[in-house]
Amino acid sequence: MFDLVGRSVLVTGGSKGIGRGIASVFARAGANVAIAARSAGSLDEAVAEVDDLGDGTVIGVRVDVSDRGSCDEMAAAAVEAFGGLDVLCANAGIFPDAPLATMTPAQLDEIMGINVHGTFFAVQACLDALTASGTGRIVLTSSITGPITGYPGWSHYGATKAAQLGFMRTAAIELAPHGITVNAILPGNILTEGLLDNGEDYLASMARSIPAGALGTPEDIGHLAAFLATREAAYITGQAIAVDGGQVLPESLDAIIT
Repeated sequence: MFDLVGRSVLVTGGSKGIGRGIASVFARAGANVAIAARSAGSLDEAVAEVDDLGDGTVIGVRVDVSDRGSCDEMAAAAVEAFGGLDVLCANAGIFPDAPLATMTPAQLDEIMGINVHGTFFAVQACLDALTASGTGRIVLTSSITGPITGYPGWSHYGATKAAQLGFMRTAAIELAPHGITVNAILPGNILTEGLLDNGEDYLASMARSIPAGALGTPEDIGHLAAFLATREAAYITGQAIAVDGGQVLPESLDAIIT
């Protein structure tokens, strides 16, 4: 059960953070993995690291997900390398801070271009290959921020993450006749490079707000993505699943049992 050996997977935004965690889990499970990212330096490093984790083939692909043509080239590269494509993990995203009162049109366009347009374009570019697979899987990386919670400075980010879920529900209906499932993961606070830069005091404060008592890891997201990518998960589609250690559950910090 839950065999991913030989499955071909494309992970956008896969060179660092949650994306690298997703790519690592698939590689350890024996899948062929295409890691797509904008930066050549971080992409080469990620490919070298992930390639050592499993027996499948790992390649790197440069992509700007906000550009449909670039996404088409990305999908074609993965199909050429692996002979097909079974799984798309549409993970690429940015999360810049921008208070609503001072947010510029350029800031809004940038985050919409990558987080929303990038989701549409990546899925569209991979549709033919996923249909040909017969057991195509699409896994979106959304967030608890937007669909469930809010945070000052991230109104534009939250809007993009909620938009992904609206996209998911209709895409799941449209693609079901082709054997393709579409689901989303909603990460909570995950221990990535960006959070580490905030220091130990910040990390300890965040951990205290989570019933599980700790921040998640990129691999925690990867484990759910891997399950949703299996053939056994064929009857799960259009679902948004939070992976947050119970962060969204308490009414207040007083409800956390320590």
